[in-house]
Amino acid sequence: MTDPSFPQSRRDLFKMIGAAGGGAAMYQAMTTLGHAAETQFTGPPRLSGAPKGSSVVVLGAGLAGMLAAYELMQAGYKVTVLEYQDRPGGRNYTIRGGDKIVEVGGATQTCTFAPGNYVNPGPWRIPHHHRTLLHYCKAFGVELEPFIQMNHNAFVHRSKAFGGKPQRYRDVAVDFKGHVAELMGKALNAGSLDDKLTKEDKDKLLVAMREWGVLDKNMSYTSNLAVSGQRGYDKAPGGGVGGAPTPSQVNGLSDVLSSNVWTQMGFYFNYVMQTTMFQPKGGMDMIGKAFAKRLGKMIRYNAKVTEITQNETGVTAVWEDTKTGQKASTSAAWMVNTIPLPVLNQIPMQVGPKLQAAIKAVPFNGQLKIGIEMKRRFWEDDYSIYGGHSFTDQAIGLISYPNNNMFSDGPAVLLGAFANGAGAFQLTGMTPEQRIEAALAQGSVFHPAEYRKEFISGVSLAWSRVPWIMGCTSRWTEESRAAHYQNLCAIDGRIVLAGEHATYYGGWMEGSMLSALDAVERIHKKASAA
Repeated sequence: MTDPSFPQSRRDLFKMIGAAGGGAAMYQAMTTLGHAAETQFTGPPRLSGAPKGSSVVVLGAGLAGMLAAYELMQAGYKVTVLEYQDRPGGRNYTIRGGDKIVEVGGATQTCTFAPGNYVNPGPWRIPHHHRTLLHYCKAFGVELEPFIQMNHNAFVHRSKAFGGKPQRYRDVAVDFKGHVAELMGKALNAGSLDDKLTKEDKDKLLVAMREWGVLDKNMSYTSNLAVSGQRGYDKAPGGGVGGAPTPSQVNGLSDVLSSNVWTQMGFYFNYVMQTTMFQPKGGMDMIGKAFAKRLGKMIRYNAKVTEITQNETGVTAVWEDTKTGQKASTSAAWMVNTIPLPVLNQIPMQVGPKLQAAIKAVPFNGQLKIGIEMKRRFWEDDYSIYGGHSFTDQAIGLISYPNNNMFSDGPAVLLGAFANGAGAFQLTGMTPEQRIEAALAQGSVFHPAEYRKEFISGVSLAWSRVPWIMGCTSRWTEESRAAHYQNLCAIDGRIVLAGEHATYYGGWMEGSMLSALDAVERIHKKASAA
């Protein structure tokens, strides 16, 4: 029951203010999807030692599989990892010059980026509170560098706002909060909220609106030097006799509302999108390579699992060498299975009906990324944009500016698209060549003079057409999670599943690793009891 007393109404008021800024509504949405919970890492598992002769087969050399293998190996288990691809990491993946991408259906691309250039088509940033991932990066010597998430100098574009002309984020964000603060101030002065606030709180809130919105003495949001100190100047402060600045002109409320800028403001309020963020130097796959170095010959690459059986004493994975066609099998006492669900759903596996139903119940989305190599870093030279993202309502979703090698000469790679939902469906349905053309056409809205002129080459990855996953990330609903999540995570005989689909941190490397740690602790407990 809602408490009808005054303090509850005050909390509702502040929640309303937060929603006006975009953060509260977005945070609630992210929480519902399982993305906003605090990471639960408290340190590596303390396994007390494997029972003599115990063995585990791990399916998949993504981060979940390799972390499970590493910790089980540390505990004394004999571990074998079967990996479908010829490389470690799974979605911890970096595309470089010379790499070949073959899609379901046969479409093939060969990346031609210059040496040292790359694009991360899967995960591309690490939040500061993803402690599991940061712990192992430090332990394994993976060097990290800052990932610039929020850049006020980047652009916001909506086709029906400002005549389709992109606006600097800082301009419309400052204008939005200025207009909202003015409206709130007027409502307060008109007594509209007197039944919600004490006089003391009303006075404090008026001061807050004046300072937060940079309002003038009349509580109005207007063009002046104080406002330009946040949104920028028409003529910036200079030196000498002509150094006086000229304030910029603020946009009207109607124009600002048409930009939907609160969507981007809310994006930056998301717990997982807040600064500070990181990326590995040299590409995201440096993390997968660091794990693989410690596992060595324990990983068997090019091993396509075709059947999984188990009995009271052990489990067997039947597999085929994708290079030679040779068929083989690997048996162990226990199995940690990290194969993505869209693929696992097609493999005969001897488990109970509850786990089978759970595997079928979780769809994967089909995100798409495009890397665009340019002759020079024109976004830095011509626009003073260093890192961050420019957002658009077009299919590409955004472009993201590289965080490495700033101020350098020579070619560099932009993330030319990060498409979700309808945009991903639209671009995935194109040929690779058509996707690059679409990325150039849509990205040109931000940089019309440079985008095609400076273009060298591009490469795309449509996750729903990647044969070893056939999707990008799991998409639980509240209903499916209530019905199937515990069954998906439960140990079935001698098999336990792990991966980003078996976590409340779906879509993040952190979630995959937390899932792996939980799985190995439960396997170890059951093995020790047996």
